[in-house]
Amino acid sequence: MSHEKYQSAINALHECMVACNHCYDSCLKEDDLNMMKECIRYDRECADMCAYLEQSLVRGTPFASELAGVCAAICEACGEECKKHDHDHCQACADACFKCAEECKKIA
Repeated sequence: MSHEKYQSAINALHECMVACNHCYDSCLKEDDLNMMKECIRYDRECADMCAYLEQSLVRGTPFASELAGVCAAICEACGEECKKHDHDHCQACADACFKCAEECKKIA
């Protein structure tokens, strides 16, 4: 199977998608939603992109490099936004995003 060479990235993408979805949901429960709006926006974008790239790699997309480059940029942006917030869910999300970005850069 062609996707086996991407297994490390697929795992990181899945972990990042889960972390972003958790952060997204947790941010919506914070007291100051206005302060969290950019984090929520990036969480959603990142989770969607990670899920899409994960599925694309499993399918053997011929656009792996291009999609991975875009995903790396989105993951880095989400990680940078999340690390601005002291909430545990934001910090865990930032860690997952930066790990995923590094895996995506290996493909890009």
